[in-house]
Amino acid sequence: MNDSGAPFPYRLIATDLDGTLLRSDHLTVSERSRSALAAATAAGAAHIVVTGRSAASTQPVLEALGYQGLAVCGQGGQVYDAGAGRLLTSVTLDRRSAAAALEKIEAEVGEVFVAATRDGLHGTFLAGPGYSYYPGQRVRTFTDRAEVWAEPLGKVFLQHPVLSDDELTAAARAVVGALVDVVMAGPGMVELLPPGLTKATGLSLAARRLGVRAAGTIAFGDMPNDIPMLRWAGHGVAMDGAHPELLAVADEVTAGNDEDGVALVLEKLLANRA
Repeated sequence: MNDSGAPFPYRLIATDLDGTLLRSDHLTVSERSRSALAAATAAGAAHIVVTGRSAASTQPVLEALGYQGLAVCGQGGQVYDAGAGRLLTSVTLDRRSAAAALEKIEAEVGEVFVAATRDGLHGTFLAGPGYSYYPGQRVRTFTDRAEVWAEPLGKVFLQHPVLSDDELTAAARAVVGALVDVVMAGPGMVELLPPGLTKATGLSLAARRLGVRAAGTIAFGDMPNDIPMLRWAGHGVAMDGAHPELLAVADEVTAGNDEDGVALVLEKLLANRA
């Protein structure tokens, strides 16, 4: 790496977690990626996590990393101050709209498997019958779907017994109208969100707090839910094996998450400083 003392070319590094910064265990970051991020921040950049995970699900990962900065969680719905341990913003999903959207989706594609995240810093992940979740994930199961609508929500997750994630996403978008937004965030993660909410929404709020503009941001992602973030940033990087829709909008493609793709880009930028 170049030790000339020249500043890092971007003031903000925005990284998705699953499939991007985290290895495929959904928990750990390689030493190489840690070192590259540390070198970039030492050269003047700030690092911000931007994830579809709720703040409650993100906290254990951030604690393991010793991360103390801002994190954009819940697909942009939450801005979390890890150092202070508090939510700065939180956007909830209108439950009546979500319930109506779900009814329309099931009228079109048949029964779906449902999960949801409760609002708040310690919001519970609820999973209904048939819904498949990561091993080790903290989950409260339910049998009566009415439990989903009983308290404020961040978002709702859908899985289908036959349709692929892309097919379910397309079918859902075709029938929900303006009730909710639908996004595919990863394998088995088709999500219903408040209308207009994206990772770019939360990232722009967090960047404003840090005094950084889009042009000064480099963003990394792997799934369609990362498209708004990569489009917002001055430079968007897709991981190898990323979803085709994301690859189509990326400025650059790097190696996969298990091959230190984030680190490779940062190391190159550090080495090329004037």
